Amino acid sequence: MVDKQPHLNGAYYGPAIPPAEQPHHRPQRQRNCCCCLFGILWKILVVLIVLVGLAILIFWLVVQPRSFKFHVTEADLTQFEYDTNNNTLHYNMVLNFTARNPNKKLNVYYDKVEALAYYEDARFSNYDVITHLNSFRQYTKSSSPMSAVFSGHQVLTLDNEQISELNQDKTGGVYDIYVRLNFRIRYRLGDVISGDFKPKVKCDLKVPMANNGTQTFFQTTKCDVDY
Repeated sequence: MVDKQPHLNGAYYGPAIPPAEQPHHRPQRQRNCCCCLFGILWKILVVLIVLVGLAILIFWLVVQPRSFKFHVTEADLTQFEYDTNNNTLHYNMVLNFTARNPNKKLNVYYDKVEALAYYEDARFSNYDVITHLNSFRQYTKSSSPMSAVFSGHQVLTLDNEQISELNQDKTGGVYDIYVRLNFRIRYRLGDVISGDFKPKVKCDLKVPMANNGTQTFFQTTKCDVDY
């Protein structure tokens, strides 16, 4: 019979037993805190976006802002001759415009308006319609007249096809002239004045030659306003 080893009592002299590693819960707690903070910031951002959206919607419903309307009401063209010898266009044209503010609560400040005239995609003249010297405030539901005078001569290089188009316009007594106007305006609501807006107005015109022996009259033309 094998003798059972007696139970050993007393001190243990073997290798040291490392202490049991305690679980670390701090990183988990930090991640939870970061998630909570991110969630709070996200909710605040969503609330701010909703409030800004509501404010813009309320402003739009109350003020109902609209772009100004622009028309060319009269055109007086007395000279439009192209000299093929020196590629020079001689011209004399006066245009009358009407700008209308359709808003019920917004005034418009016209600080600067520049008009540029083109024929066959080539610019031949420009004119300062409004400068700081004659800028003005347009009140609600009102219209204001403007005018531009294009007079002088300009060197233009037209190819044969463009010269042919010019001759056809001369025979018909009506010229296809494109006018672009560059605006610098501000809006006013009560005592609050906005910053600068720079819309562009584009006008495709059919301008009859004055005193050409035909009964062709200029028709009021609505222009496109592009912000």
